[in-house]
Amino acid sequence: MGSALERLKKITNKISSYELARKENIAELKELYKEIGIDKKVEHFEELFDFKAINLSGVSLQEENLGEIKEGKYLQVLAISYDKDAAVKSKNVSLAYFGRVESVDGVLKEKVVEFVIRYRFEKSFINLEHYHAMLGNFKNKDV
Repeated sequence: MGSALERLKKITNKISSYELARKENIAELKELYKEIGIDKKVEHFEELFDFKAINLSGVSLQEENLGEIKEGKYLQVLAISYDKDAAVKSKNVSLAYFGRVESVDGVLKEKVVEFVIRYRFEKSFINLEHYHAMLGNFKNKDV
């Protein structure tokens, strides 16, 4: 009985730590959204999550070399929009352009990278909630 209670406590702690991290992440993401000028292209913060994804050009987002610049490239935040009714279903939308990556201030570059990572963190929770809800369609069905 004690081990089941301990497992429940561990699960509860993990869930609450994720929710706390998510709440803190959203607050930081909102600040970065304004600081790096994404609010000029996306008027309402919540509309960010209508995009399928947000990517970055000019800087690596790979864990092993996160933030490393790609010489000769331009630093740009790109969003992928999707319209199932359009002839061309998805398209890239520039959310922010900062010029040649070599000439971008290091602090700004770090904020741009942080913005994309924080966006992806929240988007992963939104996707998780979406698929969890979809799984509800399979409960109590006769196969």
